[in-house]
Amino acid sequence: MTVRLPYIGRFAPSPTGPLHIGSLVAAMASYLDARAHQGQWLVRIEDVDVGRNVAGADAHILASLQRCGMHWDGEVTWQTQRYALYEQAVAQLGELIYPCGCSRKDIAAAIYPGTCRHGLAPGKVGHALRLKLPQQPHCVLSFDDRWFGHYSQDITAEVGDYVLRRADGFWAYQLAVVVDDGAQGITDIVRGADLLDSTPRQLYLQQALGLPQPSYLHVPVVVNEVGDKLSKQTGAQAFDDGGDPQLLLRNAMQPAARFLGLEVQADSIDAFWRAAVPAWAQLLQILPRGA
Repeated sequence: MTVRLPYIGRFAPSPTGPLHIGSLVAAMASYLDARAHQGQWLVRIEDVDVGRNVAGADAHILASLQRCGMHWDGEVTWQTQRYALYEQAVAQLGELIYPCGCSRKDIAAAIYPGTCRHGLAPGKVGHALRLKLPQQPHCVLSFDDRWFGHYSQDITAEVGDYVLRRADGFWAYQLAVVVDDGAQGITDIVRGADLLDSTPRQLYLQQALGLPQPSYLHVPVVVNEVGDKLSKQTGAQAFDDGGDPQLLLRNAMQPAARFLGLEVQADSIDAFWRAAVPAWAQLLQILPRGA
């Protein structure tokens, strides 16, 4: 029998605006999974993309989680307070990192062709940092997702050497999320399926940094009427105005649960969670930790 570590999960929103129903689905799934495993649920504000942050959005997000009855364990963390960890990771990666002077205009293809892999062209300045991937053989990474099943990606062919620090000086999501999950001891990641194809890149970084691989569960994402992922960029509206808890329950929490495959009847937010946690455990056939 393999005994797994105590469950530590997390919800990691970006403070680019208030939570909408799509982000509530992701938050709810991660919270339900943590509580169904009798585990910890951490909250991390992923504000590393400083240019997109909206003033006050982090406080609004935290207040919405609390009003929904999602109470986190420990203290909330902010990525902008963790830059030293990202610097240490880059130093640890050593020769796997190289400077890149390419602009977006320079890269016509979606897959980076390795232009700066062997040195910068004359006149170019390496503002960005890229991670050097194996070329022969290609780097093919696979994992078993708890919702979608087996997933495999040739990141050499399908992604190419990817950015860890952007040309504008901001740390890239792929590096920050791996370092943060490792530092916080995250054992289980539950998030939206829009990040499914990012996971192999994160697996490679975990291996390169000697970090353990978490378990992954990617839930379907909510889309708008034209099939685009519901997001602030596609006009998603906040679900929480700080008003009547009954309206919050009926208009946001129960529809979010229904999207995840749970039909939860409850007359209060506390009653909602008492019913939703065992329903989630049954839906995913969750066994006691260590079984």
